[in-house]
Amino acid sequence: MDQSIMHKAEVLVEALPYIQKFNRKIVVVKYGGSAMLDDHLKEDVIKDVVLLKLVGFKPVIVHGGGKDISKWVKRSGMEPRFVNGLRVTDDATMEIAEMVLNRVNKGLVQKVESLGVHAVGISGKDGGLLKVKKRYSGGEDIGFVGEITEVNPKILMDLLEKDFLPIICPIGYDDHYDSYNINADDAACAVASALHANKLAFLTDTEGVYRDFSDKTSFIHSMQVHEAEEFIASGGASGGMIPKLQNCIAALRDGVARVHILDGRLPHSLLLEFFTNQGIGTVIINDEETK
Repeated sequence: MDQSIMHKAEVLVEALPYIQKFNRKIVVVKYGGSAMLDDHLKEDVIKDVVLLKLVGFKPVIVHGGGKDISKWVKRSGMEPRFVNGLRVTDDATMEIAEMVLNRVNKGLVQKVESLGVHAVGISGKDGGLLKVKKRYSGGEDIGFVGEITEVNPKILMDLLEKDFLPIICPIGYDDHYDSYNINADDAACAVASALHANKLAFLTDTEGVYRDFSDKTSFIHSMQVHEAEEFIASGGASGGMIPKLQNCIAALRDGVARVHILDGRLPHSLLLEFFTNQGIGTVIINDEETK
């Protein structure tokens, strides 16, 4: 018998216990980075999420769009500005950000619908999903950048109950109903926590977590929350991985069971991580969970 056919059968059998374990469980996918810019990768991500839905998971997508926002800011004759990694968002930039993010949002809805699954695109404004206050960066006013103060997941629970796939763009409003741009990682963590998601997956531009990034043999496949905290405290984490890990830890402390950091540049990274014994990224597990 053709060995490739047998290998396909083995892959399906390997996936079975994970499909059983996470059936009807909520999975939040933070979609961003290079996987949003490459059309082939975009197709793969959407196919992965649709497959998760069709085998019984309850996926929710939270997406970014920072590179598209910067592109349109430049086209408008302005220069994007950042303070400590956060976009300075004045009135004009906020208007562009909301326009771009909603365009990205409906494009993702269109791709999901084309594969036969019903999706609904919403922003953090809809149903009072994400309430925010003004966020400062090192004490500096950076404009309409929001820090999440409250999540009302009712609209998401209603959509999931009616078998829709929610797709969220990270825009919220404050007590005065002014619009604010929200860091997509923060939004994904807040949504996952409010939904008590079983999994939160970050699609990033890195393979996962290394004890020493210059040593590719030091890759960390899994760690528990206290180990992640110790890793940050030891100085092992550096650069952009520090806030990413801090977000993961916060979500796990708020009731999310598992957080996955995956390389979104790798085709079908979600399926490889969720449905194989080895996985391909780093999973951080709530201390009450077993590895």
